[in-house]
Amino acid sequence: MMLRTGCLILFLFSAATLRAQDGAPQTGNVKVVKDSRIDILIRKQIYINNLAIRNQPGFRVQVLTTNKRNEALDAKTKVMQLYPDYRSYVDFEAPYFKVRIGDFRSRDEATELRNKLSDLFSGGVFVVPTIINVSPEKESE
Repeated sequence: MMLRTGCLILFLFSAATLRAQDGAPQTGNVKVVKDSRIDILIRKQIYINNLAIRNQPGFRVQVLTTNKRNEALDAKTKVMQLYPDYRSYVDFEAPYFKVRIGDFRSRDEATELRNKLSDLFSGGVFVVPTIINVSPEKESE
């Protein structure tokens, strides 16, 4: 019996408290205090996003396919020395290493470089479709 009475009193007290909050909505000002470091972090993230390399479909020039890693690295070094303006890549697709040059949006751009490189590599130089890296400054061109 005592437990029931205690529960009833607690219930009535809770109901009275809830009714006390029913009134007309109050108007007023809310002051938001923000850490100034948040603005610094936002500016830093915007800067990082603008510098980020974006991936998109495009073309590269493949100069070598081999199953010998050292041969692939030598070919990459050779191309890097002759054409330092182009990024070079060694992709591994088991069991082959593929040396690819450049990040071209169109096949025509890649074909120009392929024509220059075809005399340097006897195994055949090909334009291959792939996912390329485009930096923001090139993206706006």
